[in-house]
Order: sequence, then structure tokens, then C-alpha cells
Amino acid sequence: MKKTALSRRSLLASALGLTLAGMIWPSLALAQDFKMGLLVPGSVSEEGWNRIGFNALKGVEEQLGAKISYVELQQNPASFEKAFRDYASQGYKVILGHGFEFQDAALEVALDYPDIHFLISSSSIHEGNVIGLNTDTSQPFYLMGVIAAKMGKKAGLVGGMEIPPIQQAFAGFKNGVKSVNPDFPISEAYIGNFTDTTATKEATLSMIAQGADFVVPNASGATVGGYQAIAESGPDVRSFSIFSDFTQVAPNNILGLYVADYAQGVVEVVRSIRDGNPPSENVVFGLKDPKVISFTFRDDGPVSVPQNIRAEVNAIVAKIAAGEIKTDLP
Repeated sequence: MKKTALSRRSLLASALGLTLAGMIWPSLALAQDFKMGLLVPGSVSEEGWNRIGFNALKGVEEQLGAKISYVELQQNPASFEKAFRDYASQGYKVILGHGFEFQDAALEVALDYPDIHFLISSSSIHEGNVIGLNTDTSQPFYLMGVIAAKMGKKAGLVGGMEIPPIQQAFAGFKNGVKSVNPDFPISEAYIGNFTDTTATKEATLSMIAQGADFVVPNASGATVGGYQAIAESGPDVRSFSIFSDFTQVAPNNILGLYVADYAQGVVEVVRSIRDGNPPSENVVFGLKDPKVISFTFRDDGPVSVPQNIRAEVNAIVAKIAAGEIKTDLP
């Protein structure tokens, strides 16, 4: 009798094990089969825009268990399309083109792969399986403009290329300035690419030579050249760190940090796609999403933003988050 009882328990245990295995293995297989690819317009080893895209990809790997891959590209539309097609043909379920410049290539390739989702950073598009993920950088740049107009004499903006995401950011800065002083002078220049650190540095130095005491570079991988120029110009020239922390490059000049935890935003979008609930419209992250966008003041530099101005800026943040202030109007 004892042997029979043991045998029955063994059989029950085996059956239960098989049942659980049947439940677990499909889930594991699903996680193992889910793959995401990333296209970046430069090197992920550099602090700034490209590193943010890589961090997003790593977040998807760590939190969703996806297999991941990335490719670093130069500004060549033909290579964009080839990279999208390579990933799509290899069964990648989600492919992120990290920048507005990838949008046209994604639209072309997506027609041939209707079951794959193409995400485009800094884009407002939503056409079928091509979905824009747009962080509204005009909002934190608006705050920078307010501070510049209250503390400085002239501002300078140095961009990589004159594309919508950078235009949007600079529009926010200029609108912030105008909200304080419509006559405050602002210079604006574009170097024509996102890789020439020397060109960014030279454009920044030129603006400083013409009297700009607040300069904000926004040129992806080439951004660091702007901070190098600012640092070399002395502590009377101020700036703000954008996307990543550049305070080590210009420790005496940066008054505040705009950091985008874009990675977590991407993880949540990819999670919804994996679970069969893709976004029904383009995704826009803003100051209403504190886990994604943050703007903080520095207290460890030779110059800091006065408390009264900080209070004003914090009040503006609340109004922007509530939709009471539109920061990206032309």
C-alpha cells in the first residue's frame, strides 16, 4: 500500500510538473523570441543623445528580457533603410531609430513588414506600425530661457542640424526668454551635422566673442565641443547640461541639468507593444512625466540660480505640466 501511495504521489507530482512546465515554457520562449534593434546616428560611447538611445535598449533587455542589438550609423539615409531591413528580416519585433532623421527610412521599410513596430525618437508621426516617441524638449528649454533672461545679457544657441527636434527645443528657449524680456538678444547657429565637435566648439566661441554669456549647445555627439568652449571662456559664461550630465566638462559654468530618462519611457512603450497593446498615437513625454524628464538646479558650482528665480521657475514647471503654458509655439 505504501508503494502504491508513493507511486500515486509521484504521478501527481509529475503531472503537476508537466502542467507547470507547459505554463512556464511558452512564457520563457516568448521572452527569448522577443528581439529589439536600435539604430543610432553616431557612437553610443559618447555622453549625450546616442548614449540615451543605448540606455533605452539596455532597459528593454534588463526589464523585459528581450534580446537586443544595435548599429552605429553615419548620416546616410541609404544605410538607415538597409539597417531597418536587416533587423526586420531577422525577426526583430521592435526597431528603434533614435532620431527624426530615421523617419523616412522607417516609413519605406514598414510597408514590407506590417507586423513589426518601428519606433522613431524625436518624431510626432503615427502611421500604421511607425510610431513617434517625442520628448517635448521645448519645456525644459523654456525654463533655461527664463533663467538666461533673468541672469544674463545675451544668449546663444548652437544646434547640430536644423531639424524639428532641435528647432522645437530652441523655440522653447526663445519663448522662455520672451516671457521675461521680448528684447533680450539671442544668437542661433547650426553646424550642419552631429559629429563635428570642433565645429560646435568654434561656433560657441564665436557667440561668446560676440557677447553671449549664456550658451546652450544641442548637437548630439558633437555637443561636448560646445561645453569645452564654454569652460575655456571662464565662469562668467553660463550654460545648462542637456540630456546627460556634462558638469565634469564645464564644472564652473553649468547652472542646471535637464536629464531625460528616456530609457524608462521606451521600456514602457515596448512593454505595451510586446503585450499586444501598441500606442494608438504618437507618444509625447513632458514635464508632466517626472520619471522621464527632470530639470534640477546645481548648488556645487561657483555660481548658482538665486532662490527667488528658482521659486519662479518651479511655479512655471507646475503650469507647463498642467498645460497652462505652451512652450513650443513658433
